[in-house]
Amino acid sequence: MSTPTFDQLLEAGCHFGHMKRKWNPAMAPYIFMERNGIHIIDLYKTQGKLEEAANVLRSLAKNGKRILFVATKKQAKEILATKAESVGMPYVIERWPGGMLTNFPTIRKAVKKMASIDKMTKDGTFDNLSKREKLQITRKRAKLEKNLGSIADLNRLPSALFVVDVAKEHIAVAEANRLGIPVVAIVDTNSNPNNVDYVIPANDDASKSIDLILTTVCDAINEGLQERKVEKADEKAAPENVETTTTTRRSGERRRVARREAAAPVAETAPAAAPEAPAAAETEAPAAE
Repeated sequence: MSTPTFDQLLEAGCHFGHMKRKWNPAMAPYIFMERNGIHIIDLYKTQGKLEEAANVLRSLAKNGKRILFVATKKQAKEILATKAESVGMPYVIERWPGGMLTNFPTIRKAVKKMASIDKMTKDGTFDNLSKREKLQITRKRAKLEKNLGSIADLNRLPSALFVVDVAKEHIAVAEANRLGIPVVAIVDTNSNPNNVDYVIPANDDASKSIDLILTTVCDAINEGLQERKVEKADEKAAPENVETTTTTRRSGERRRVARREAAAPVAETAPAAAPEAPAAAETEAPAAE
């Protein structure tokens, strides 16, 4: 993963904040200066914070965790959808469904409803319905697909949220805070960074700025996913190596046993030891009287 340089951040317009009268005082540590009534963000701090956030997300991806991307503003929707799909992560680019995190089981029911409609279409049940019922079900399916299609594979609560513009997505941030889910976010000078665990101070209105940050983050996630694949491959290969070692040891034991068995008959056929000499016979003649 390569963190964007100062010049790249500058070229993308990440340093432009909001007008001074719209600022949030909590963003003061990340503001470099004011020019023509507009706050300028300190890009050195942006660079450091972006690297920190990318490392956190890479670690989560390496451990097989899911990260939910959220951006409903016009200039960020398409960019975020493309980047999230590239790493296989769920995302929300339409209106945030209230209670999506705090009332997750209900959202899952709606997703299952969408799956049941698809099943009806495949098994032929849909064809047996009246024209009116078909129209109603088709409209319902389209609505569910628009709002929940991108999170259809989210079977459990995400391990982290990545948010573009926390002021606009304040409901999503509040739900994540309530459940203790870490929030990584692009925070502009008009937003409150206190509710965000990993702040990336940058311009959240310019498409180039959003694109650059999302590219860096998704590259880090992709690295984590690749590392996970390598670890799984190593774990799969480990039992095979153990089995090979065990087989080799057993073969060695068999050879040693065979050698001992081959040597045993030789010892049995060796010439027997000479019998002991008979005791001296008492052949002496009796003494003459």
